[in-house]
Amino acid sequence: MSFRLGLTGGIGMGKSTAAQMFRELGHPVWDADAAVHELYAPGGGAVAPVAAAFPGTERDGGIDRAALRRALAADPLGFQRLEGIVHPLVAADRAGFVARHADAPIVVLDIPLMYETGADAAMDGVAVVSAPAGVQRARVMARPGMTEENFQMILSRQMPDAEKRRRADWIIPSDTMADARAAIMDICDRIMAEKPHA
Repeated sequence: MSFRLGLTGGIGMGKSTAAQMFRELGHPVWDADAAVHELYAPGGGAVAPVAAAFPGTERDGGIDRAALRRALAADPLGFQRLEGIVHPLVAADRAGFVARHADAPIVVLDIPLMYETGADAAMDGVAVVSAPAGVQRARVMARPGMTEENFQMILSRQMPDAEKRRRADWIIPSDTMADARAAIMDICDRIMAEKPHA
């Protein structure tokens, strides 16, 4: 059975880059954001229930994310309702991925809100991608269309980096690509060394 390695980190911490490094080492990576994207796409499993809960958010058979953001901004309990719809669908997608890759020694599960949603309970270990606050801020503010208000709103929904680091089994420093790659290779080596050989 695969070692389920949870991968998480706040916005701008370099988590996507770290996930790609795991892929390059041959480990299957499940991406929670990509799973949500598919659920919101035309024909996706979240389209009908989300459109029913947030009228006016469906467009061309899929969920219009800009319209959904506006609906959430106007509804204090909107995030809770949305999570109640989407999280079970995402969890089912994740379980299917793990089952399909049962022969892989390590399966990486890339989940931005790992601790916030309690998904860490389903992991065998968790690695947090982390960079200094100044590096994080510079990366995020360089994104097209990013505003200070948006950045602060995203941060408010995420557990502080220090708390994630405290809870994690491993920390992947992403100040440089070399640091991140070295940490990832070390994590994989440690997991493989501890796995019983069939």
